[in-house]
Amino acid sequence: MAAPSGRVPRLWVQVFGQRVGSLLTNVSKPFCSAAAASRPLDAQRLAERLRAQKQEQKTKKVPVPTNPVQRRVKELLQFTQQLQRVHPNVLAKALSRGIVHQDKDLVVINKPYGLPVHGGPGVQLCISDVLPILAKMLNGHKAEPLHLCHRLDKETTGVMVLAREKDMAHQVQELFRTRQVAKKYWAITVHIPVPSAGVVDIPIIEKVVQGQQQHHKMALSPSYRMDNGKMVKVRTSRNAHMAVTQYQVLSSTLSSALLELQPVTGVKHQLRVHLSFGLDCPILGDHKYSDWNRLIPQKLSVGTLKKLGLPQSKARHIPLHLHARQLILPALGSRKEELSLVCKLPHYFVRSLSRLGLEMPSHDQNEAGHLGEQ
Repeated sequence: MAAPSGRVPRLWVQVFGQRVGSLLTNVSKPFCSAAAASRPLDAQRLAERLRAQKQEQKTKKVPVPTNPVQRRVKELLQFTQQLQRVHPNVLAKALSRGIVHQDKDLVVINKPYGLPVHGGPGVQLCISDVLPILAKMLNGHKAEPLHLCHRLDKETTGVMVLAREKDMAHQVQELFRTRQVAKKYWAITVHIPVPSAGVVDIPIIEKVVQGQQQHHKMALSPSYRMDNGKMVKVRTSRNAHMAVTQYQVLSSTLSSALLELQPVTGVKHQLRVHLSFGLDCPILGDHKYSDWNRLIPQKLSVGTLKKLGLPQSKARHIPLHLHARQLILPALGSRKEELSLVCKLPHYFVRSLSRLGLEMPSHDQNEAGHLGEQ
C-alpha cells in the first residue's frame, strides 16, 4: 500500500539515515581510497559526500578559550572575517554608527580594524563598495555616492574622510598631496625608541624578499652606509621615495611604548617601516615588518606575552596597534577655519595599553576609562 501523501515511508527513512551515517563516518577518508578505486564514483555519491563533509564542518565544535585575553583575540579575528561576509547594507549601517563628524561637504568615519578601503585579490567587501549605500542612508535615495579622500591600510583604524561631492573630494585629495593636512597616529611599539623624540628621514623603496616564500616589502633606502668604518654616500635609486616621520614617546615601560607619529610624507607602509627598520621598534601586531627575511608571526618577549596573557603560538592573532588618531584639515570652501577630527581608540588598543602598563596622556584619560568600563 502506498504511503499517505505528504509522508515518507519509514523503511526509506531508515535506509537513508544509515546511508548518511555511513557517509559521515567516512568523510575524513580520501574520495578515491584503495578499496573504492575499483568502482567509479558517480556524481550523486560525490555530491552526497561533499554535503556530508560540509555538514560535519558546520556542526564541529571549536573549543572556546578559557583565557579571557585569548577569547577576545579570537573574537576580534572572527569579527574581521565576518566584515568580509556581511551584506553591504549591514556594513554601511555599521559605518554610519561610527561617524564622528559630518557637514554639507564632508562625512568623517572611524574606520574599523580589518576592513579594506579598496577592492583587490581576496577582498569580498570593502569601504568603497558601500559608499553609495551609506550616502543614501544619510541623504536619501537620490544622494550621490560618497567619495574617498584618502586611504588607510586594512589593519589601521581611525579617522577617514569622505566627501559628498567629487569636486570636494579632489580638493581634499590635493590638500593631502601637498602635505597641508596634519596627521597624528598612535602606535604601541615593541621596544622603546632612542632618543624618545625625533625625526626619521630615510627614503623607502619596494623590494622583493627572496626566501622560502618570495614576497614584496617596503624597505629603507638610506643615502649613506658604513664601509670599513667610513660613511659612504650611496647612489640614490630612482624608485626610492622620500619619507619623513616625526615621532614622540607618550608613555613607556621597560619593553614597550606608546608613540605619537606625525608622518610628513605619505609613502606606503611608511610608519611601519620607519619604526621597525629605522628605530628597531616594530609596532605590536605587525607580523609583516617585524622580520625582514620571513613572513612569520611577530616574536615577542616572555615578559610581553605574560602581560598580554597570550602564548607565542597565539601571537599571530594580535592585531596591528596603529590608529589614525587625528587629522587637522585647513580652511576649505565655505569653512573659514581649520577642522580638527579626532577618533577614539578601539577597545583592543586600550586593553593592550592597560595590560602593558602604558598610560595615555592626561587629557585622554577619560576616554581610556570609558572604554575600559565596556
